[in-house]
Amino acid sequence: MRAVTALFSGEGLLPRILRSSALTVLGYGGQQFLRLASNLILARLLFPEAFGIMAIVSVVVQGLMLFSDVGISPAIMQSKRGDERAFLDTAWTIQVVRGGVLFLIACALAWPLARFYDEPLLAQILPVAALSLLITGFNPTALETAKRHLRWGRLTVIDFTAQIAGIAIAVALAWWWHSVWALVVSGVVSAVLALALYHLLLPEPRNRARIERRALTELVTFGKWIFLSTICGFVLQQSDKIILGKALTFEMLGIYNIGFFLASFPMLLGQMFTWRLLIPIYRELPPGESRANFAKLRRMRFAVTGGLMALTTATAIGGVWLVGLLYDDRYAMAGAVVVVMAAMQIPFIIGMTYDQAAPAAGDTRRYFLLRLAQAVAMVAMLLSGLAWGGLLGAALGYGAAMVVVYPVVVWLARHMRAWDPLHDAVMAALGLAITALAFQINAAALVELAALSGW
Repeated sequence: MRAVTALFSGEGLLPRILRSSALTVLGYGGQQFLRLASNLILARLLFPEAFGIMAIVSVVVQGLMLFSDVGISPAIMQSKRGDERAFLDTAWTIQVVRGGVLFLIACALAWPLARFYDEPLLAQILPVAALSLLITGFNPTALETAKRHLRWGRLTVIDFTAQIAGIAIAVALAWWWHSVWALVVSGVVSAVLALALYHLLLPEPRNRARIERRALTELVTFGKWIFLSTICGFVLQQSDKIILGKALTFEMLGIYNIGFFLASFPMLLGQMFTWRLLIPIYRELPPGESRANFAKLRRMRFAVTGGLMALTTATAIGGVWLVGLLYDDRYAMAGAVVVVMAAMQIPFIIGMTYDQAAPAAGDTRRYFLLRLAQAVAMVAMLLSGLAWGGLLGAALGYGAAMVVVYPVVVWLARHMRAWDPLHDAVMAALGLAITALAFQINAAALVELAALSGW
């Protein structure tokens, strides 16, 4: 027991990695459990169309955040000046202005999007939901400082508190209103509570509005490629909902969204882990610096990918059973979506531990090129799959996109001297076995989804 305690105590890199890893897994797992619990309750109080409408609203809100991302968070995490007040205040000022501009853009987009999707309610909902963009712009840079030093304890508590409050409000309002507005209002309240808790509980000095030219130059230089990368990241992450939102009814989009939510738990956990931890790890253990560093990263990579593969196996094999257990018959088709989407995310999981090597080294240009290739492949494969085989074809296209872009992942990883072909080969073989087993066990549900997709 003392040995375990010693591993997790202290301020060295390994204890901070272990503590941050544990908090990431526990925090994210807890958050997803709460999301699932609220999703189950809200699915009974609301209707599938509500989740379809909110899927479009979420795409717009997240898209605006990503389309305007100038890399403030990764810049603070990797910069040598990441703890200086002038640098942090300049970053905060940029963030506040950005939040206000995004809110105004969302208001301007509300009516055109309502016309495009033929849903008048979007014109009312989107401006209210976009208040969260304005609110989060005032989040203190103490949040980023804690991430920079791998201190996730208080952040996890704050995130949990805000999420629980948001869920409680959403359930109460859904029971009272039986309207999609319950989801909208609860999201805004959750953002307000998180902002208040960040200011109250994080010990860093308060930010003030100022622009230091040197800091601005560094942020802009670093952020120009991050800005383009996040645009591509938005396309990569949200193009399925944008494309399917136009091709499917809102009811079917809502069912797809629930299936995607259940299937994507391992992938999103992996993204959270790599985003939180890998920039600091690559910064302190550059893989090209020594064999010892590469060996440590290999062990970390096998551990992360192996854990995510285990979760993916459970999700892909048990998807139909899980949906049948948790949801009523209106959502039954989501089970087959879970099976397919879990399997199709495996290629992405295999390569996800490479991409942060470039930003950690300050090479945001190559990171952008990787994201660009992923985004182009995703849109092309989704459209091709949809035209070929409807919803099922689009889901298969999701996985095909990640296979097509793998050579670009290797190109980036080799340049950073981080590529590990042994890891990739072992995990690819395991992924093929998982996919074959999941498809065989859930063949009947997949046949039904194929029939619904026009096969």
